[in-house]
Amino acid sequence: MTDTSDSTAPPAQPPSPGGLPPQSALMTGRAVFTEAYAVIPRGVMRDIVTSLLPGWEGARAWILARPLSGFAETFAMLLVELEPHAHAPAPEPEAGAQGVLYVTGGAPVLHLEDTRHSLSPGSYAYLPPGCAWSLENPGDTARLIWLRKRWEPAPGLTPPAPFVTSEADHSPVTMPGAPAWKTTRFVDPADLRHDMHVNIVTFEAGGSIPFEETHVMEHGLFILEGKGAYRLNRDWVEVEAGDFLWLRAFCPQACYAAGPGRFRYLLYKDVNRHPALARPL
Repeated sequence: MTDTSDSTAPPAQPPSPGGLPPQSALMTGRAVFTEAYAVIPRGVMRDIVTSLLPGWEGARAWILARPLSGFAETFAMLLVELEPHAHAPAPEPEAGAQGVLYVTGGAPVLHLEDTRHSLSPGSYAYLPPGCAWSLENPGDTARLIWLRKRWEPAPGLTPPAPFVTSEADHSPVTMPGAPAWKTTRFVDPADLRHDMHVNIVTFEAGGSIPFEETHVMEHGLFILEGKGAYRLNRDWVEVEAGDFLWLRAFCPQACYAAGPGRFRYLLYKDVNRHPALARPL
């Protein structure tokens, strides 16, 4: 099979959210919340469901996931829009939280420790707990995914160091026996300091996850490019660029890329820690 992917090409940008549909539009869409998964289509990410965040000036956020007892409990995931001249001098409110930023549009600037980083679509930053960081947006409107998770201590491990990189600097890894299914990894999977992986999964048209994965990891998936069909628990759902999926632990899952181009998404999962046991009564 010919490899048509180009890791040096700028990543496609998902559609801009916001606005309101006309009063003549049908209200029925693809949004669904079940006991095992949720689908938040791009069409419901409207202006009326945004939040303003303390420590973020000139910014608004679509809160796509947050810990909910009995559902997905380990992470929060936000789509953040930065207006021109927006800045976030104190973006992270919790001392124990780590984060990942992935830029989907615009050219924000990240100040990390004592270094200034000019970001662009495809830029990726890992922010360990306690590190000093802030954001500004000197240009046109910018958008980014902000993922947050509490870092879980473990014997002999310390939090990883912060870093800034770009999707274009990492060659996708082909999955065994599946040339149309690739994963772009930003950290070494064997590095146990990382208790979460935030990767980019890419399928060429017709590529698939050919079995129903059923595992303990929770997932947040933001669709970056293309369209696909996802098997979630007992259902098939169609998804496209700009949609978000939220999967509870042990939710059966599989998918295929519907074409005509690539199908890509940003994927969160919790890894590399012992399962916590319930406290005795």
